[in-house]
Amino acid sequence: MKSLGLLEITGVTAAVNALDIMCKTADVEFVTWERKLGGRLVTIIVQGEVAAVRQAVEAAAANGIKEPVNYTVIARPHEEIVRLVELSASRMKPKAPAKAEAEKSE
Repeated sequence: MKSLGLLEITGVTAAVNALDIMCKTADVEFVTWERKLGGRLVTIIVQGEVAAVRQAVEAAAANGIKEPVNYTVIARPHEEIVRLVELSASRMKPKAPAKAEAEKSE
């Protein structure tokens, strides 16, 4: 099972910068993000092997353009945490236009 890394930071620009650092530092994969307070508070979630996720999150926390509000690594997330993250990620997937859906069903 993959581990999860969460980094909460203020501002979308700082979040994108932190994600860039995480992806360039270690072999991690972007999963999803959550924006609260109109994008003023952003949580980035990545996944990968425990050591890679830890390295990525710590690098972003230390080298980002802003100091994170909080961050953590969950080595073996409980199935309910995985379900919660998958739900968040599913909201990011683009929705197919109605016409394309109708063509698929024919």
